[in-house]
Amino acid sequence: MLYIVPTPLGNLKDITLRAIETLQQVDVILCEDTRTSSKLLSHYQISKPVSPYHQHNEHKIVQHLVQQMQAGKSFALITDAGTPGISDPAFLLVRECIKSNIKVECLPGATAFVPALVNSGIPTNRFTFEGFLPLKKGRQTMLKQLAEEERTMIFYESPLRLVKTLEEFIQYFGAERLCCVTRELTKLFEENKRGSLQEVCEYFREKGVKGEIVIIVKGKE
Repeated sequence: MLYIVPTPLGNLKDITLRAIETLQQVDVILCEDTRTSSKLLSHYQISKPVSPYHQHNEHKIVQHLVQQMQAGKSFALITDAGTPGISDPAFLLVRECIKSNIKVECLPGATAFVPALVNSGIPTNRFTFEGFLPLKKGRQTMLKQLAEEERTMIFYESPLRLVKTLEEFIQYFGAERLCCVTRELTKLFEENKRGSLQEVCEYFREKGVKGEIVIIVKGKE
């Protein structure tokens, strides 16, 4: 059995009772970073064996994990924050479990783009989640395609690249396109900066950027 368990984005209270119960009951907890996850597990007094599972080792260990589940062990997969599989490792393990007829259950819970989208003030009826844009190969091609996208667009970005990405959005989408940049969701210094791409870009160019970033951009009208 494999459980996909969402974890808080920042505020440790943003975890479901079911998620806590599941983490208490499984045999092993797979963590993106065991050091980060240890804070959450310690806070809720969850004492279970933990094992690293991340993008650098998932291909090497996935079959071993499947074999352990086939032998009767239950696993929970968590990442540093949010729902595993949304710009974090999970897909490969889930796919291999399904191929091997191992039951997979994904619990509902925290995912950064949902609150960022809802509080952006930008239409939520139709949207496309793009995650992190390619850093080099294919980036310009994708931006050209997205310039014609009519649905609201959702992106994740590093604080180090935010201003550069907003500058590229201005180039391809136009300076007046509405957007909202949300950073540090659920944390003490949560911020939602709304306005045109030009206004938001200038704001962060002057202020500087810290924290986890979600960018919401209105689709083409």
